[in-house]
Amino acid sequence: MSSDESVGSSALARSRTRAFRAIRARHNWIQLAKFCVVGASGYAVNLCVYIFALDVLEFDYRVAATVSFLVAVANNYLLNRIWTFRHERGHIAYQGLRFLVVSVTVYCANLLLLSALVSSGFGKIVSQACAVVLVTPVNFIGNKLWSFRR
Repeated sequence: MSSDESVGSSALARSRTRAFRAIRARHNWIQLAKFCVVGASGYAVNLCVYIFALDVLEFDYRVAATVSFLVAVANNYLLNRIWTFRHERGHIAYQGLRFLVVSVTVYCANLLLLSALVSSGFGKIVSQACAVVLVTPVNFIGNKLWSFRR
């Protein structure tokens, strides 16, 4: 084994050890539960605003998804900052910008899934509900590891 291979192996071993420690840490599970509660509230806000924009305001489903995203992301940022990641509070502007970058990335993935599901014949509301659920893991990881990191 070359020295480059042994360095790569030891780095991989350290990464695995860190990952296993993170999985076993109780506070990470509590934080995930809080994130899910905030996410559930954001999910409800997103769907309510989406349905309102779609049915009452008669927006195109993509515009309705954009409006509902903006309202839900504001809700989620405030609740995550105040409650879920309260011990990792950084500068509100920097943290907010990182949160927005993660959210826009997740939103783009959501919009692609939403469009694909609607094009496949699923209803617009069911498609949005499914798309939001499917992008949630990426959202948590991005916010945990970047937006709200210490």
